[in-house]
Amino acid sequence: MTLRFLNREEELDRLLGATQGPDGSFLVIYGRRRIGKSRLLAEFLRDQPAVYYVGDDREASLQRSALATEIGRIIPGFESVEYPQWQALLDRWHLEAPPGAILAIDELPSLVTVSKELPSLLQKLVDRKRSKPLHLVISGSSQRMMHGLVLDQQAPLYGRAVQMMRLEPLGIEHLSKAFSISNAAEVISAYSIWGGIPRYWELARDFPNTQEAFHDLVLDPLGPLHHEPDRLLRDELRDTRQAASILALVASGCHRMSEIAGRLGKPASSMTRPLAMLVEMGFVAKEHPFGAPKRSSKKTLYHVADPFLATWYRFVEPNRSLLEIRQFKTALAIIKKEWDLYMGQAWEQIVRQNIPWLRIDDTDWLPASRWWGPGLDRKELEFDLVAQSASDPDHLLIGEVKRSMKPGHAQTLLKKIQRLPLAKGKRISSVLFSVEPSSKTAKAPVHHMSAAMLLRQVSKAKA
Repeated sequence: MTLRFLNREEELDRLLGATQGPDGSFLVIYGRRRIGKSRLLAEFLRDQPAVYYVGDDREASLQRSALATEIGRIIPGFESVEYPQWQALLDRWHLEAPPGAILAIDELPSLVTVSKELPSLLQKLVDRKRSKPLHLVISGSSQRMMHGLVLDQQAPLYGRAVQMMRLEPLGIEHLSKAFSISNAAEVISAYSIWGGIPRYWELARDFPNTQEAFHDLVLDPLGPLHHEPDRLLRDELRDTRQAASILALVASGCHRMSEIAGRLGKPASSMTRPLAMLVEMGFVAKEHPFGAPKRSSKKTLYHVADPFLATWYRFVEPNRSLLEIRQFKTALAIIKKEWDLYMGQAWEQIVRQNIPWLRIDDTDWLPASRWWGPGLDRKELEFDLVAQSASDPDHLLIGEVKRSMKPGHAQTLLKKIQRLPLAKGKRISSVLFSVEPSSKTAKAPVHHMSAAMLLRQVSKAKA
């Protein structure tokens, strides 16, 4: 079932605005596979004189012929000529394309692998003087190659784009609309698996519930998402083994660089570059205690940032042998033992990510982080989230994230705050988050916010 177009209005407006002027334009869209680049292009190109072509790995002559066929839809007879070189095809496009025409090449990195001269030829096309506005749009899933084509100072197309968009995953507030789910706990569960990737949502919508979708799409070796991490890594890396190993270790609980290096039998210094690359791709995130210097590597932790990859490496990767021989019952029994703990951790991450969109204690807040370290009594202490007021650096939000509210949670939080070193001399707003609504109110001055309340506030703030 096709998912309706969601939350790309700002990107769409920017693309449309860039092509409305009297001059031509060069536009760039990139982001991981299945994030909605092609769908955004389809919406953008609708009702416009446009050519849309998806690059692939076939021989260049076959791709020129295929592109010529697409161009023939707006320039009659274009496909009837054989183009021995890309230059000839692009020259004719420049000469005969109607004013305002858009040439959109999706998955350009695949095309460049068989036509390495193409970026330089496209640069000449963009720079060429013209008597009519013509527009070029390129898109790609390989973030590494798109960086090399457009962001590298040595690249032919560097500095020429009037709009360059990296598409990010959709926020949790859109998932309930996509799935027509009204139950907040189900929204949290679904987002904890699929994250904000529209194509995953589209596939999962055909199932009656999240559990069945996860089984058939991800756990089953025949499922379309069973090998998804392999494809994601191959988009970015020539050798995926080290990156896959790092993701598996981080998902299983190795959060320090020294731990990861030790498990791989390598010096910690050799992990700096591969971890930085995974962070840049958005697959892994660095974490520091609230208030700690960002450059302090001693307290740096790493976690798998993408919910789908976190779920896959936590539950699919360690059980691949069982799943391959279709021992689903045994694999599911193993997964069930850790599932609630994992969902609790995912809920914590969802809360932290959305703190800037929440208004608590009549205050807006900056991004939240965890905090861990010795308390005032020298005993180890940890908080699920700490954030600073957007208007007052001496006002802190300190909170804990629970699956459900129980008597005593509020009092426990207040006692913990008394042991927190960075709370001294600060104004404190305390809050408890729970997935399920509570029949008991948190003891003053502790605020309580359920998942349903969080989703309502985030939806309203982002509307």
